[in-house]
Amino acid sequence: MVPRLAFVCVLSCLAMAGCASKPPSGLEASRTAYVPVADGQSLRGRDQADEPPFSTFRNAPGKRSSGALAGRTLKVSSISEIRLRDKEVILTFDDGPMPGKTDKVLDILDQYGVNATFLMVGQMARSYPAVAARVVNHGHSIGGHTYNHANLANAGNSRALTDIAAGNAAIAKATGTEVGFFRFPYLAHTGALRRAVAERGQVILDVDIDSKDYFTSSPATIAARTMARVRAKRKGIILMHDIHKRTAAMLPSLLKQLKDGGYKVVALQYRRSRMPEVLVSAGNAGTKSRQM
Repeated sequence: MVPRLAFVCVLSCLAMAGCASKPPSGLEASRTAYVPVADGQSLRGRDQADEPPFSTFRNAPGKRSSGALAGRTLKVSSISEIRLRDKEVILTFDDGPMPGKTDKVLDILDQYGVNATFLMVGQMARSYPAVAARVVNHGHSIGGHTYNHANLANAGNSRALTDIAAGNAAIAKATGTEVGFFRFPYLAHTGALRRAVAERGQVILDVDIDSKDYFTSSPATIAARTMARVRAKRKGIILMHDIHKRTAAMLPSLLKQLKDGGYKVVALQYRRSRMPEVLVSAGNAGTKSRQM
């Protein structure tokens, strides 16, 4: 039996504002605690509350839809380059990979012919490297989300950057791919930390539309709530989580509504603009060197 993630959800919801090219004015995210894993061990756990069962989706391997929902591809080296047109959205999934759940999300995205960005937790990628690699093999972009989903706002730059680097290293090892994007857990950050991450060459992804799929709601409720925010904002980066059954269960409805409404899903690709600066050691936050 495949072990599952051990975590406890403590919900926190704070208001957000701004567009995809600007940091949000507040925080709006779930509180999820991840239990560190020893070498060679996997993660176990359960969602805090019972969730509805998956809908069933059967797709021929590698078969994709006509792609009517798929929009353009943006190759970006900074968040300022993410400039969406009216009725364009970007799909993002945090906190995985999770066996079964991430796999289901990937199958649904294939069915609708669209690509997303997966912001992975380092210890999850380390525990489930085959699932992490499958995300890349299906053509999706990846990003970091720290090693163990820590709140970095009050951690101090040295400790925070070390945690981010550890997460990126685990993800890169599992996927064999450069980790070009990053999202702060709980969207909690400081201006100095944002600048430091950008200097390391990563594109920070903020959030415009929070699906709030971390709340125990029905798939229909999550899809309707998300679409209501999409219609209100008309464009933006959508936050979801590939660790919840309810997210995969609601995803076909959300994608169908986006397609029927004339929206396009924009794919992100990371474009390196220069060599990043990296921290030499946790104990020497002021010293930097060029990554080889």
